[in-house]
Amino acid sequence: MKTVLSTRGQIVIPAEFRHQDKLEPGQSFAIERVDRGEYRLVVADPPRNHGLVDTLLACPQNGWFAPIESESTDSLG
Repeated sequence: MKTVLSTRGQIVIPAEFRHQDKLEPGQSFAIERVDRGEYRLVVADPPRNHGLVDTLLACPQNGWFAPIESESTDSLG
């Protein structure tokens, strides 16, 4: 795919890639120069809770997680 460098130095990531990789506005990226005219762009911070649903769905059995008993925090001021 091709994209264009704007006069402000911005490059648009094509919508197909944004959808495939679930990229969101405001996400951070790291960019490095590999060689003349060749650059590498990498997501710097994964999206918040990235992979959480997959982790929860991979639980060995239904009801595997149990609530933790703790004291009430109502008395804290």
